[in-house]
Amino acid sequence: MPKPTPTSKNSSSSSRSNGSSARFLWGIASGVVLAFGLIAYMAWGPSKDSEQVDELKQSNSAKVELKRDQLEAIQAVSFFPTIENKISEPDSAPSGMKWIPGGEFSMGCEAKNESLCGTPGTTMDTVPIHRVYVDGFWMDETEVTNAQFRAFVEATGYVTIAERKPTPEELPGVPEELLVAGSAVFQPTDTAVPLDQFLQWWKYVPGACWKHPFGPDSNLDGLDQYPVVHIAYEDAEAYAKWAGKRLPTEAEWEFAARGGKAGDLYTWGNTARIQDRYFANYYQGAFPIRDGDAASDGHAGIAPVKQYEPNAYGLYDMSGNVWEWISDWYREDYYSTLKATGKVAVNPSGPADSFDPQEPGQQKRVHRGGSFLCSDTYCNRYLLGTRGKGEIRSTSNHVGFRCVKVPEK
Repeated sequence: MPKPTPTSKNSSSSSRSNGSSARFLWGIASGVVLAFGLIAYMAWGPSKDSEQVDELKQSNSAKVELKRDQLEAIQAVSFFPTIENKISEPDSAPSGMKWIPGGEFSMGCEAKNESLCGTPGTTMDTVPIHRVYVDGFWMDETEVTNAQFRAFVEATGYVTIAERKPTPEELPGVPEELLVAGSAVFQPTDTAVPLDQFLQWWKYVPGACWKHPFGPDSNLDGLDQYPVVHIAYEDAEAYAKWAGKRLPTEAEWEFAARGGKAGDLYTWGNTARIQDRYFANYYQGAFPIRDGDAASDGHAGIAPVKQYEPNAYGLYDMSGNVWEWISDWYREDYYSTLKATGKVAVNPSGPADSFDPQEPGQQKRVHRGGSFLCSDTYCNRYLLGTRGKGEIRSTSNHVGFRCVKVPEK
């Protein structure tokens, strides 16, 4: 494989793109990261001819629409009612958090059709539907914002993963000159491209981090109430510990997102929109083309928090905007393991280890909620019950987090 030529600080021919996907290339979504993925792409370019794109887009779109027409009926059969705990909210609610009563519910999503994402197999991990019980807890009403994260950094001096130079041990074989701090940034394409080649719209940007979201020349002016991004799993954990909270389990997150309802497709109900009214920030239009996001929902790209109505528990942006880190290790067969017990899973905290058959060597945690890049023609995992995953030291500009807190006993 040819070695890349070092470029300027705004180059996207990056460092950390070896087979380990270390520290950036799967805060993005799920998919197979080839050895030296970004570097190889910059050296060789795309492998499919452009004339295949229209056929691919039409096929994806048709399959998604067909599946959506069937989903509501399927969900109604697969899901049993949610049984909320009948307990009062404890006194002294933490500021900026909402009480989630907990209880028993049906977890997962029947949207297992592979057309829901550009990479085959990425939505087969949402079944079988299984019963779960969780205790009550408080949850942040919004994703953690830049202002909140700045307060943490100012109080502790914490330096995020994206701000740290990777070591040769982390990325063996990568030339020293390419071992630079940075993160993955979505950069739209100039023309239509095959949707199974995500390296065409994700670029590694040296200097990109939570306070420079698009690269070293960008800043957070006017972005205090936007979700913090370029956050690795351990960054989110560090913030949560400082705040006296923790990251949610996958079961807690889904119970909260469902708002006491059973089997709905979205956090707001079963209809994607009502008379052109949108309820979440996701991508409408030709993905991932420059200016392709029609912003019909009011926002092209990431949005400030609280731009749409909250769900029944008072939580904002549980669908779209930015993916959220979850404490569970990711295994695509975990739901099958729980279902096989024949019992209600009580406060499940995830599997003991991580395994993703697409990238067997990677240590991944679950992502939930989808992001501003979810698209009905590419990946609509803003649907309730669908799952994402990320290598634990990966960072990008569409992954953030929110926290939970449990009452003292």
